Amino acid sequence: MTERQELGSLEAMLFAHAEPVETARLADALRLDTDETSELLQKLQKLYDERESGMVLLYFEPDRWQMTTRPYYGEMVKRILDTRRNAPLSPAALEVLAVIAYNQPVSRSFIEQVRGVDSSSTVTKLLDKGLIEEAGRLDLPGKPVAFQVTDTFLRVFGLGSLADLPPLHGETPENSEPEEAEDDDGQLEWK
Repeated sequence: MTERQELGSLEAMLFAHAEPVETARLADALRLDTDETSELLQKLQKLYDERESGMVLLYFEPDRWQMTTRPYYGEMVKRILDTRRNAPLSPAALEVLAVIAYNQPVSRSFIEQVRGVDSSSTVTKLLDKGLIEEAGRLDLPGKPVAFQVTDTFLRVFGLGSLADLPPLHGETPENSEPEEAEDDDGQLEWK
């Protein structure tokens, strides 16, 4: 197969698959090794970006790829499909997602402890939307169900992995120190 045919094959497989696909699985189908396949995927991703294609190739850790609509063209795709816009997430739903994403896996009681209010209906709605999923049971009294975010969550929020989440308020990025500055009185303060 020529490189052009390999790129076309990758494009067809990713187009036909609704969920992220492991590089190893694509490599098996192409009968190439994973390094060669990774290079082809990066080349395809670059081609889409250079020509501002309606499609974008997303990378998800650990080593999975998905073809999806470039966000810029999302509204036009919705118009042609005549779909109704999903209701935006409520502030409560965003809070629950943040608690789960930064602390997963977590129990419902942990979420409620952090938020200070009952979160049952919000958790149910997020499960229905596919933004969170059950992640087994925690080794705690009563063996509560644990929740974690899904690949759909990562895709919706434009993240490749949870490592791409912004630092929590008051945290500094790893391997950095808070900056010192002097206030008007010449006193040191932390920024």
